[in-house]
Amino acid sequence: MASRPLRLTQLDTQIAGFHQARRANSRESAEDYLELIADLISTLGEARLTDLAQRLGVSHATAAKTVQRLSRDGYVRTLPYRSIFLTEEGAAIAADAKRRHEVVRDFLLAIGVDDATAAIDAEGIEHHVSAATLAAFERVIARTGRKRR
Repeated sequence: MASRPLRLTQLDTQIAGFHQARRANSRESAEDYLELIADLISTLGEARLTDLAQRLGVSHATAAKTVQRLSRDGYVRTLPYRSIFLTEEGAAIAADAKRRHEVVRDFLLAIGVDDATAAIDAEGIEHHVSAATLAAFERVIARTGRKRR
């Protein structure tokens, strides 16, 4: 069965969606690591490679490779046998990722999704949601009277 050709505007929208998804996929891991590093520093006072690997469910080697990349990209600083430190840019990315995560989670809670599912789903959606959609989520949250945590 032949499919109908897409109108130009539909095609443009489809292309933009695929491009956005690829960009989000490429920064998803970095954002997850930076957000977790910030959380570890906030709650434990430090972020160690062992803690990152354990909480992300990856091997120590995988975590080390990603932290090296984050260091090379200027998002973290590391010292041998010491904690991992966020740079100013890394902290800004972590804060933005956390904010997006909270908005998505709170939106899901506002529309009746249970706590556990909202937390899990927000983890993936946060990387792919546009600023316009986040703003719409925030409007829904405000209308429901549910305060952000």
